[in-house]
Amino acid sequence: MFGPAGGLGMNPSMDDMNLIQQAQRHQLVVSNLGEEIDLEIGPGEDDATFASNSLIGGPPREPSTGEHDETKHMVLVSDLPSEDQDMSKGQPAKRKKKVVKRWREEWADTYKWAYVDMKDGTARIFCSICREYGRKHRRNPYGNEGSRNMQMSALEEHNNSLLHKEALRLQTASKDKIVVDKPIYVKTLMSKSAGSIVEGALKRDPNEIEFVQSVQESVHALERVIAKNSHYVNIMERLLEPERMIVFRVPWIDDRGETHVNRGFRVQFNQALGPCRGGIRFHPSMNLSIAKFLGFQQTLKNALSPYKLGGASGGSDFDPKGKSDNEIMRFCQSFMNEMYRYMGPDKDLPSEEVGVGTREMGYLFGQYRRLAGQFQGSFTGPRIYWAASSLRTEASGYGVVYFARLMLADMNKEIKGLRCVVSGCGKIAMHVVEKLIACGAHPVTVSDSKGYLVDDDGFDYMKLAFLRDIKSQQRSLRDYSKTYARAKYFDEVKPWNERCDVAFPCASQNEVDQADAINLVNAGCRLLVEGSNMPCTAEAVDVFRKANVLIAPAIAAGAGGVAAGEIEVLRESNSMQWSAEDFESRLQEALKQTYEKALKAANDFGYQKESPEALLHGATIAAFLNIAQAMTDQGCV
Repeated sequence: MFGPAGGLGMNPSMDDMNLIQQAQRHQLVVSNLGEEIDLEIGPGEDDATFASNSLIGGPPREPSTGEHDETKHMVLVSDLPSEDQDMSKGQPAKRKKKVVKRWREEWADTYKWAYVDMKDGTARIFCSICREYGRKHRRNPYGNEGSRNMQMSALEEHNNSLLHKEALRLQTASKDKIVVDKPIYVKTLMSKSAGSIVEGALKRDPNEIEFVQSVQESVHALERVIAKNSHYVNIMERLLEPERMIVFRVPWIDDRGETHVNRGFRVQFNQALGPCRGGIRFHPSMNLSIAKFLGFQQTLKNALSPYKLGGASGGSDFDPKGKSDNEIMRFCQSFMNEMYRYMGPDKDLPSEEVGVGTREMGYLFGQYRRLAGQFQGSFTGPRIYWAASSLRTEASGYGVVYFARLMLADMNKEIKGLRCVVSGCGKIAMHVVEKLIACGAHPVTVSDSKGYLVDDDGFDYMKLAFLRDIKSQQRSLRDYSKTYARAKYFDEVKPWNERCDVAFPCASQNEVDQADAINLVNAGCRLLVEGSNMPCTAEAVDVFRKANVLIAPAIAAGAGGVAAGEIEVLRESNSMQWSAEDFESRLQEALKQTYEKALKAANDFGYQKESPEALLHGATIAAFLNIAQAMTDQGCV
């Protein structure tokens, strides 16, 4: 039904094939490893040893017989006219030298983006990610590769460019080593006004891939809204610029007495509806783009909820894995030394995110209380005996399952007996599995950064307790299969090719790409409920839309955490005590209101309830209209 995505490579041989096909489409000269290309050498730049040495140092490697045979069969297509070729032969001052591209093994991943094209009559090495060469990637202003030293400088400069670093970061994060032709997949927008918003975001923040992706998805959902009222173009442009972005240094000392420095972020995105609420994430990949994307998503999520709240997000590139309790405490205290100035019940209250749990929130709150001199229990998260509500930890994961039940009920179906695939093994994923078991569903997978675990018999409460024990001891999910022989653990792959009725991506952003979406459709998936923020790429969403797979967006399905936080505030302000049953009842009511609000907005703008775009677009429309009304009433501030 669907073919493989163009530009996606799952192994080195496929990468080479994609580069060859790309070059053939553009009539380019293609060079394999070990093949020779012409590079123009100017007077005084000749190096007698250059032809016999590799580009990046190290001993030379003689081309194999197979490589020579491949070279003989390669068709080199040049755009040079014959007159230019004759002229180049008749000019002895301009010499040509054959340079063998013998790239060392450690550079293999880096050079997956490279392709060869003709520029001003000379073969040049271009970047497939940036589509650039010359001044942007060369220290030589004329773009001439020149001598070996100039070649090496050019390559080093390109590898240090921000755009390429960001693209390589995404490639490294993907275990499949996907080749990215473009850092951002740009959808075709019907409205020029909507297109101008995306274009403005791309010009202002070209390197913030995650943030621009979230902007594009939101603008695509709002096209009909913007078409009806051009006033919303200005509102959207203002909304996309955060009210406050805080970037700061976080120094801390480890147990050996050595000093380390990390970078901290807090993006208070919009407070038109009320004080900010949003998570804190500690993860090595954390950067300003991710902080902005999470803050924007949280702003929409809070606006869609029944509560009047603004949105924020933040964190640090600190990795808590492998750190002692004392090291984490010292880091959290240093982080809060800067952040406490911007925190407070009427300003901004943080919540848990990836890498931040009960321990980290306790340390953060302790330092905040010491510096600010006030106590705010809902800041801290799941400490029932001194602060939070009885189901605070479970709220986000439970809410995802409640939302799936609401969608299935409208389809005259129930979740009982359905085979469910879940990704991730953090708090949200584990609580999704727990609630699925309680509802009679059949969850069969969880995953971590190394691969995924599948148990065709399905998880039960005993197996779930064992999984939690494995993760609490920081062991691999592979250990589960040693106890339960029918379970299997698959390395370096994701669970999206498993047969399923409902999928729950709960790991991280962009975990479901186009190839994964095709696998899910072929595996029988009819409903996808987002537990993590923006888990699907734009290409994956297009696949689901064409296959008529319903998607519950994270800004709607993930509203359980927002509801739990506000229920806590209400409980504290009224000095009330609620049972777990009362809390769960209020949580379900909040999710139901969110679901109905999203469907109503979709219907108002012409999306049928059965359409795969109904909830996806309706949730964004309802959230945006709430924010837009508040921003209009408050004036240009």
